[in-house]
Amino acid sequence: MRAIGYQNPGPIDAQASLVDIDLPRPKPTGRDLLVEVKAVSVNPVDTKVRQRSGPEAGGWKVLGWDAAGIVAEVGEAVEGFRPGDAVFYAGALERPGTNAEFHLVDERIVGRKPDSLDFAAAAALPLTAITAWEALFDRLVVSRRVPGAAPALLIVGGAGGVGSIAIQLARQLTDLQVIATASRPETVEWVRDLGAHHVIDHSQPLDAEIAALGLGAPAFVFSTTGTDGHLDAIAQLIAPQGRFVLIDDPGIVNISPFKTKSVSVHWEFMFTRSMFTTADIAGQGRLLNEIAAMIDAGRLKTTLGTHFGRIDAETLKRAHALIESGKARGKIVLEGF
Repeated sequence: MRAIGYQNPGPIDAQASLVDIDLPRPKPTGRDLLVEVKAVSVNPVDTKVRQRSGPEAGGWKVLGWDAAGIVAEVGEAVEGFRPGDAVFYAGALERPGTNAEFHLVDERIVGRKPDSLDFAAAAALPLTAITAWEALFDRLVVSRRVPGAAPALLIVGGAGGVGSIAIQLARQLTDLQVIATASRPETVEWVRDLGAHHVIDHSQPLDAEIAALGLGAPAFVFSTTGTDGHLDAIAQLIAPQGRFVLIDDPGIVNISPFKTKSVSVHWEFMFTRSMFTTADIAGQGRLLNEIAAMIDAGRLKTTLGTHFGRIDAETLKRAHALIESGKARGKIVLEGF
């Protein structure tokens, strides 16, 4: 089967950073589905793994987690799917990725593709939707209000993949005032179209930007990017007893400034359930089915920002480079081999 991989981690402009290769078609066992991949999207995690992690000696590392496709075969213990089902999912960090014609994935972290979306539009959603949902409802627990705080959610990095779906989920499933950050005219327009009540500029001090809105101190802050540069401002602007969640990888996180306000600090990592086979691992499949239902009901829309074309090494290199530039808007999707 056709796939894209690499043997040595490194920069995207290296000649062999991503290479078109041929690999054996895998065989499903147990609870695995073998999915014929129709479309994939690219996430920051793809670029981080490519720079840091290599395969076993002599092997190939295949990246990619988001995918939409059709179930080709099922393992003997599979209960919820059969060949021919259209699915979407985000995969598992420790297994070979979706940048291949056929891919193995545990059925418990798979959802049924929204009927109203094509494969490309569906592939844009899983990883970011799971991340946003878990951050909002499992980590921040936005349904439990903070006494005296403004009923508001600040999303740092509103135009990125996670921010784009988090804005929509917060608007559809809460009554919070949604404040998103963006710094370019096209990204400001993007987050407004997704439903943000207010847009502030993350190239400016966030505490001053929030104060200028006159809403009061927000109860919740969701930082998707640039956390190390905004941490002090977030500590200033968040309400006492507020809740803060981050998903990026700042070098050192000094949370001491949050002590006097008794702010709770949370990490969200959507691969935790699959990595540790947690007791609630099947929650991700159910979550994706809920997302699909909201899509088909017209309550959410895909966060596809750019369709880059077919799935091959050249196109993936361009996608990785755009993500590393920090200028991507929404999700970058590739479709077909």
